[in-house]
Amino acid sequence: MSKVLKGQPNTTVKLLIEREGEPKPFEKVLTRAEVKIPSVSYSGMLANDVGYIKLTGFTENAGEEVRNAFVELKEKNKIKSLILDLRGNPGGLLHEAVNIVNIFVDKGTDVVFTKGKVKEWDKEYKALNPPVDTEMPLTVIVNSGSASASEIVSGALQDLDRAIIIGQRSFGKGLVQTTRPISYNAQLKVTTAKYYVPSGRCIQALDYSHRNADGSVGKVPDSLMTEFKTKKGRKVYDGGGIAPDFTTEVEELSNISGSLISKYLIFDYATAYRMKHSSITTAKDFKLTDAEYNEFVTWVKTKTYDYTTRSEKEFEDLKKTAEKEKYYEGLKAEFETMQSKMKHDKEGDLIKFKDEIKQLLESEIASRYYYLKGRVENDFVTDREVNKAIEALNNKAMFDKIMNGELKK
Repeated sequence: MSKVLKGQPNTTVKLLIEREGEPKPFEKVLTRAEVKIPSVSYSGMLANDVGYIKLTGFTENAGEEVRNAFVELKEKNKIKSLILDLRGNPGGLLHEAVNIVNIFVDKGTDVVFTKGKVKEWDKEYKALNPPVDTEMPLTVIVNSGSASASEIVSGALQDLDRAIIIGQRSFGKGLVQTTRPISYNAQLKVTTAKYYVPSGRCIQALDYSHRNADGSVGKVPDSLMTEFKTKKGRKVYDGGGIAPDFTTEVEELSNISGSLISKYLIFDYATAYRMKHSSITTAKDFKLTDAEYNEFVTWVKTKTYDYTTRSEKEFEDLKKTAEKEKYYEGLKAEFETMQSKMKHDKEGDLIKFKDEIKQLLESEIASRYYYLKGRVENDFVTDREVNKAIEALNNKAMFDKIMNGELKK
C-alpha cells in the first residue's frame, strides 16, 4: 500500500475506499505533496501549572520546535514546571539534541563530547545560544525506546543537575557512525567515536570491543560500570544508557488486550462508536460507562480472536518435556485435569481485565474525535510516568530529595 501511495509531489493517485457507515466503496482522488511530520507531536498544560512537551524525533529544527512550544506555554499559561517526554524517541540529529539542552542551560555550557581512536574525532559540543529558562523545575521521561539524541538530552540534563529523569533505563546507543561510499553505489557505515555526556560517562550499552566466543556482543556488566558525579555530586554510572533518578515499572498488557489490538478489534469498535455518537466530552475527561463497556463485550463476542496465556505456554512446554522423559503417560489424567482448569476464559478475561481494556478503548475513541492530541490527553489519566513526574514537580521536598540524590527508586 505504501509503495502505491508514494510518488512525486503534485501527482495524483485514485483510491477506492471502503468505510464504516458507507453503503458501498467510493472513489477519492488525492494530490501528493511533501509530508513534513513535526518533531513536537504535542504540547500543553497538565495539572494546574505543569507544562508538557512530547518530542518524537530529532529532525531538522526540532530544537526550534521545542523552544517555540516552551515559549508559548510560558506566554499563555501560569507555568511553573515542565515535563519533557522522550519515550520511544529513537534520536536523530546531534546538533538538535544540543539545541534542546541549550533551552534549559546557559550559553557556553558543555553538553556532549565525542572521543575516538583518531584524534580528529575528538570534538566538544557546547550550548551556543541564550537559554529560555535555567531555573524552572524540569523532569524528563525516558524508556527503553529512548536512544541516541534522546540519551544525550536526558543524560546532559541529568549530569548538569538541570532535570530529574523518570521512567526506565534508556536504550544505550552511544556510538558515532559515519558512512563511506564504496563500490556498486553502496555505503559502508563505520563507527568512528563514542558519545560522552558532561560527567564523562559514555552511554553505550553494548561492548563491541569484547565479543563472546560465538561472536555475539553482551552488555557491559554491572560489575564493570564506572561511577561518575553530576555537577552537584550525585552518583551516576556509565555502561548502559541513562538510568532514571526515579524508576517506574514497565506495564505489560494482558494477553487478551494484545489479541484485541492485533486483531484490530479495539480499532474497529472505536470506529463503530464514532458512527453512533456525533460528539463526546473533552478527550481528557472522556470515559466509557459500564453500560457502554458491556455493549463492547456483547459486540466482541461475535468476533474471532484468540490468544495463549503465559501459563498455558509454559504448561505446554512442561507437557512436551514430560512426554520426552516418558513421564506423561503415568500423569496423563492429572495433566488433562490441570489443562482443563487452566484453559483461559475469554469472557471472564473481558471482566478481569476490564480497566485495562476500557482504557485502550477510551484512548482509541478519543482519537476519533480529537486525533493524536485527544489520544495523548486521554492517556494522561493512567500514565504512570507522567503522574509520577507531576507528583515530583508539585512536591518541592520530593523534587529536591531526588535532585540531591537522597531519594532514588
